[in-house]
Amino acid sequence: MMNYGIMNMASIPNIHRYSFVVAMGYLTLCHISRIYIFHYGILTTDFSGPLMIITQKITTLACQLHDGIGRQAEELTAEQNRLAVKSRPSLLEYLSYLLNFMSIIAGPCSNYKDYIAFIEGRHVHMKLLEVNWKQKGYDRLPDPSPTGAVMYKLCITLVSLILFLTLTKNFPMAYIIDNEFLDKTPFLSRLGYLYIVTQAAKPKYYFAWTLADAVNNAAGYGFSGVDEKGTFRWDLLSNLNIWNIETATSFKMYIENWNIQTAAWLKRVCYDRAPWYPTALTFILSALWHGIYPGYYFTFLTGILITLAARAIRNNCRHYFLSPVPLKIAYDVVTWAVTQLAVCYTVAPFVMLAVEPTIKFYKSVYFHMHILSILVLLLLPVRPQTHSVRRAQNQAMLNSIKNKDK
Repeated sequence: MMNYGIMNMASIPNIHRYSFVVAMGYLTLCHISRIYIFHYGILTTDFSGPLMIITQKITTLACQLHDGIGRQAEELTAEQNRLAVKSRPSLLEYLSYLLNFMSIIAGPCSNYKDYIAFIEGRHVHMKLLEVNWKQKGYDRLPDPSPTGAVMYKLCITLVSLILFLTLTKNFPMAYIIDNEFLDKTPFLSRLGYLYIVTQAAKPKYYFAWTLADAVNNAAGYGFSGVDEKGTFRWDLLSNLNIWNIETATSFKMYIENWNIQTAAWLKRVCYDRAPWYPTALTFILSALWHGIYPGYYFTFLTGILITLAARAIRNNCRHYFLSPVPLKIAYDVVTWAVTQLAVCYTVAPFVMLAVEPTIKFYKSVYFHMHILSILVLLLLPVRPQTHSVRRAQNQAMLNSIKNKDK
């Protein structure tokens, strides 16, 4: 309600800033109270999940309202222009968007414009207009059914649940810092086991996010249009792409397919709006949004370093390995292995949470990814993408889209 007051009374140029400060400030205070008052949010006191989703929605709406009322179309990227909200929401629309039953528990965050179109029954028509359904071979407006998508996603949740109940319990992350394990296991074997325990930790997220996606689809929300083959797509709210995650050959590709809606939120409220150091600020915001456990900050600060190093290597080296085909395959295999190990190295503190086990883990693997990333950044030229460059690229994209529409 505080943020609804801001959206109705604050000046448009500052509406997104005030909403962001209030929403993130309140969330941070609740993260602190959950740990120090409610004993680490055990069982029923863990209210942070729904509050994190509401914070995403509040800040998303505030930014899109600012884009729709306070900025000119030529100042916006193509995506910002498409999602801009042109009028302040009513109280019923605002509360419905924040507290609807489909996403209140586990998300995902969706855009206000998409949600209102769904509630008003315009979502299918709107998405089909975007892809021009007549060119896809339909002589009248189709009525896509979510049944196939829901059943497919429920099968994924079932498999994920079985894997969680078996693998996750048998391969705990804590074992990688066990003294006996560290004393008796060679370095390369420890890295192999790190990959295994990280894989074992994933089914929990696969289960929750896929089930949340299926819930929205079952209600009819999540239709995203028609693909090149003429198949109806129900991935508007999908939070992950398991195949792309497991076959990722770059740190960027992995991040883009993991917790997709949160990554989109970070891009919309931070990365696209940051005047400087967008990558670093985005990772820091992600850590703050997750909570105040030290492990989160170890993970996201390490993520900044590895992201910059991976970008430098890709920009300077990738073009040498695109042909012939055997060389490209060898390059993909090597980059896949490095990416998976880099992700495991980065996310281990996220699971451990505390400072002591995190430092013990990084010491046991000799801080190798930190050292390698620093060396890469020192030795390879880095071409930073400034805010003005990104704005010029976005404007070119918007002009291209306008020309196509004409």
